[in-house]
Amino acid sequence: MKRDNFAETNISYTTKEAIDEAKRCLNCKNPLCVQGCPIEHDIPGFIHQLSMGNVGAAMQIINEKSNLPAICGRVCPHEKQCEGHCILNKKDNPVRVGKLERFIADFDSDMSLIKERLKPKTRGKVAIVGSGPAGLTVAGDLARGGFNVVVFEGQKEPGGVLMYGIPEYRLPKDIVRREIKKIEALGVTFMNDFLIGEKMTVDEMLEHEFDAVFIGSGTSVPKTLDIAGINLYKVLQTSYFLRMVNLYNNGDISRNAVPLIDGEDVAIIGAGNVAMDAARTALRMGANSVKIIYRGTEETLPALKTEYHEAVEEGVEFLWQSKTIECMGENNTLNAIRVETPEGEKLMPMNRVLIAIGSKPANRIVSTSLGIEVNESGYVITKEHPYGMTTRRGVFAGGDVVHTPQTVVLAMREAKQVAKGIAQYVDAVKLLSQ
Repeated sequence: MKRDNFAETNISYTTKEAIDEAKRCLNCKNPLCVQGCPIEHDIPGFIHQLSMGNVGAAMQIINEKSNLPAICGRVCPHEKQCEGHCILNKKDNPVRVGKLERFIADFDSDMSLIKERLKPKTRGKVAIVGSGPAGLTVAGDLARGGFNVVVFEGQKEPGGVLMYGIPEYRLPKDIVRREIKKIEALGVTFMNDFLIGEKMTVDEMLEHEFDAVFIGSGTSVPKTLDIAGINLYKVLQTSYFLRMVNLYNNGDISRNAVPLIDGEDVAIIGAGNVAMDAARTALRMGANSVKIIYRGTEETLPALKTEYHEAVEEGVEFLWQSKTIECMGENNTLNAIRVETPEGEKLMPMNRVLIAIGSKPANRIVSTSLGIEVNESGYVITKEHPYGMTTRRGVFAGGDVVHTPQTVVLAMREAKQVAKGIAQYVDAVKLLSQ
C-alpha cells in the first residue's frame, strides 16, 4: 500500500560509517552537546563506546535517559540542540549525534542486544492517558521504577503524533511500533481504542484501581483563521491531511479517502515544521504545485533550516511576507485565494488550502473530571511540588496538554520530571497510609 516515494529520506550509517563518525568526537572536558540536549544525554559517553565498537554499552547509556532513541535520532531538531552546540559546528561539521543515536538504537533492535532486568511491579499502579512522546516516556520511566503502568490510547494503535502526525518519510511507522514494543517489554500494558472521557473517566480510574493518573493527551484541536471562505470545501487542517495520509500508508484507508487529488495546486498557510511536513507530503501524494504562504522572511522561518532546504529541493515554493486574506469559491468549493504580498494583492487559482498555524488541547478529559483547572487558553495548570500534579490530587499532566506544542524531545524532558513527581507522590501516599 505504501508509495515508494514515502521511503525514509535520511539514510542510516553502515557500521563502519558509524564507528568512523564516532571517532570524530573530541570528548570535550565540558561537552557543549550535553548542554544542548534537553534531556542531558551522556552524548560523549555513548559515542565513545560506539567508537570502540561497544554498541551494547552505548545502548545502556542511552537507556538511562531515553525511552525513544530510534525516534529521537530521526526527528529531534539536532541542528538546534546537540549538533548545534557541538564544538565542531564552528567549522560547520558537527559530529552527527542524531544519526549515531539512531544507528545504536536500530542495531540494538536488529540484534536484540539489550534485555533489561525488570523490577517487580509492586510500587503502585498508574494510568497513562495518551501514548504520544510524553505518555510513552512516563510509562517507560515508571515501569523501570517498579510501577504497574496501563496506557490508554483512543486510536487503534499507540504512538499519538509519532504514529499519525509525522510523515512516513521522516519517521517510518515500523520504527514507532518497534520502540513501543520495547516499552511493552518493560511490563507496560496498552489499552487501544479506549477513549478516556467516554469509556471511563479520570474520577473512575482513581476510585477503582489506580494510585495516580497522568494526562498526556496532547493538543488535538487545530487552530483556524478568521478570514472569509475559511469553511469552504477543500480548505482543511494540516493535521487531518497528515493523519489521513498516514492511515493510507498503513493500509487502513483507500487512496480516495486522502483529501488531495493528483494534479491539484495546493497552498499551505503557516511555515513551521508541520507545514513543511504537509508540503512535502502533498508533493508525494501527487500535487501539481505547493506554495507555503508566510508573513515573515526566510530569516524568521520557524521551521528547521534542514526541513526548509529539503522542501525547496523537492519543489515547494515560498511566498515571503505574504498573508492569505480570503479563500474564494463557487458552489461552496474552493477555487482561488486572495493573497497580500509585498507587490500588492494577488488572486491565485487554488484547488486546496491546508492550514498549519498550530493546535490547542481538547477539553474532553478535563470536562469529564472533577477539579482539573486549565488556563484561559485551555492548557492544564500544574504544580512544581510534586512536579506535574494538576489542581486535582493524584492527577498529573505533561507534554503539549500543559505547554504549547513542542518537539518530541522537549515533551520527553518534561515527562521525565513528571514521572519523578508521580513516583514521589505515590510513595508518600503509601507511606502515610501504613
